[in-house]
Amino acid sequence: MGMPLRQSLRIGSHILRNKIRGRDRFPLLLELEPLFACNLACAGCGKIQHPADVLKRRMPVEQAVAAVQECGAPIVSIAGGEPLMHPQIGEMVEELVRLRRYVFLCTNALLIPRKIDQFRPSPYFAWAVHIDGLRDRHDESVCKDGVFDEAVAAVRECRRRGFRVTTNTTFFNTDTPRTVIEVLDYLNDELGVDQMMISPGYAYEKAPDQDHFLGVRETRELFRKAFAGGNRKRWRLNHSPLFLDFLEGKVDFPCTAWAIPSYSLFGWQRPCYLMADGYAQTYRELLEDTDWDSYGRGRDPRCANCMAHCGYEPTAVFTTLSSVKQSLRALRSA
Repeated sequence: MGMPLRQSLRIGSHILRNKIRGRDRFPLLLELEPLFACNLACAGCGKIQHPADVLKRRMPVEQAVAAVQECGAPIVSIAGGEPLMHPQIGEMVEELVRLRRYVFLCTNALLIPRKIDQFRPSPYFAWAVHIDGLRDRHDESVCKDGVFDEAVAAVRECRRRGFRVTTNTTFFNTDTPRTVIEVLDYLNDELGVDQMMISPGYAYEKAPDQDHFLGVRETRELFRKAFAGGNRKRWRLNHSPLFLDFLEGKVDFPCTAWAIPSYSLFGWQRPCYLMADGYAQTYRELLEDTDWDSYGRGRDPRCANCMAHCGYEPTAVFTTLSSVKQSLRALRSA
């Protein structure tokens, strides 16, 4: 299964409107970081390496909403840090839902029991709970015992209350096709989440653990073997079919990071959520003053092993909608 039909149609109409207006570059999804602070210190993440004064900062709701309106993306992924540490996160989500943006709140789920009453179920809102494997593997990844069990309990409570729940799973070179299958089977069949997102780990420069990020060849082999036997067709994966082809190495794409811009406490981040080559003050400045052709595999050595969704899934979506055959394939998988 691919992304939900309602979401696919919204993206399709958004792309068509921008094409009619003659725009070559426009956003599909905004990565919004209203804070960098987190209640975990995961080995593969460098976000909490910011200075203490930066970790104390919180983006005002008005600023976050203005950024979403400025760029016009139909989908917003609220990340961090841990967004549930933001004292006004409920208000922020409510405002974005009111604007009919599809909102994914990325969380490690530890604070959901304390914060869940600030949110209401909506077709425009989904929890995106980070789960990097089954119990031992996940707890090792987040460097704290017991987190997997708390996350699973939080997911069950969210589903009991009628919320849409998605998951986000990052894989490293310590994973095997078997561990990929095991965690996705568990999330899909036993935990019953609505959709699942997957990604090979990107080598954050400031991440404490620099030894376990995947290379391109390793990524392709891992997903090709994990997807064998029709697995990807039965899993409820929140990705376009062509992006899954890309992970397997069946197709290759150029990076279109401009389609998933990142906005944080520092402004509009160049060129993407994963790299910081300076910041623009406006979205237009980000688009017009960034040398986009200098980024991506084969262009920037930092991008050599990147197969992350923020650079390559937009290209897969654009390619899908430019082909009748691929569009029909995507609709059949919705």
